[in-house]
Amino acid sequence: MFNVKANSEFPELADQNRRIWDANAAWWDDRIGEGNDFQNCLIEPASERLLAITRGDLVLDVACGAGRFARRMASLGGRVVAFDHSAAFIERARARTPADAGIEYYLADAADPNALSDFGIGRFDKAVCTMAIMDMPQIQPLLKALKQLLKPGGVFVSSLTHPCFHTPSTQRFTETNEDESGRYSFRSGVKVWSYLAPYSKKTEGILGQPEPQLHFHRPLHVLLGSCFDAGFVIDGIEEPALPEPETRKAGIRWSDMTDIPPILVVRARA
Repeated sequence: MFNVKANSEFPELADQNRRIWDANAAWWDDRIGEGNDFQNCLIEPASERLLAITRGDLVLDVACGAGRFARRMASLGGRVVAFDHSAAFIERARARTPADAGIEYYLADAADPNALSDFGIGRFDKAVCTMAIMDMPQIQPLLKALKQLLKPGGVFVSSLTHPCFHTPSTQRFTETNEDESGRYSFRSGVKVWSYLAPYSKKTEGILGQPEPQLHFHRPLHVLLGSCFDAGFVIDGIEEPALPEPETRKAGIRWSDMTDIPPILVVRARA
């Protein structure tokens, strides 16, 4: 078994983290509730491929936010049980979701094994956590609970900001280069430091949000090791990047560095 270090978990920040997301929920939903390039081009297509929803699948949506992906899974034929620790997000999710959508929303903490067990041991075909692992002070209780909630062979798909390239401790840059023909070209990329040690740090997921959110950085060996310790097997990984624009420009947007993936999507099988 892998030995995941205890300092990759931050339970002392749980209450603060919940308060921040309650403060940010409506503002976030107003700005990206209808989707953006990351959701439309990177997160949701990769998650759908790895989940492979079939009609009648019962899916647990962990940290569902305002329910955008829960509604998408329901439109693909899934039956969805969705929960979040933020009452403000659950209120938004219920308001956005038609009554006949086949989605049940609950207020629950992903780090509370007792609350998760109430959803039903061995009940779910699949589970998903969309862009929230890096927002969670603790992930080990969730993974151990999911192993029990999923049917044998069930899958858990999680998407998150890429821990190698897209964290509060990476710096994006652009620079000019003169090629052999004497022409100038531009190159954009990221500078990486503070990778191996887990840490928590405040950051802005969207510029101008009411409060900076807590980001919990865990390197790949901790993220995957937590899955292995819970009894999962990793059998699918995607690192989606934005498509090449028609005209390349100098800049530090993710569309200016299309060979660097800002998102990691992983499938773990129970």
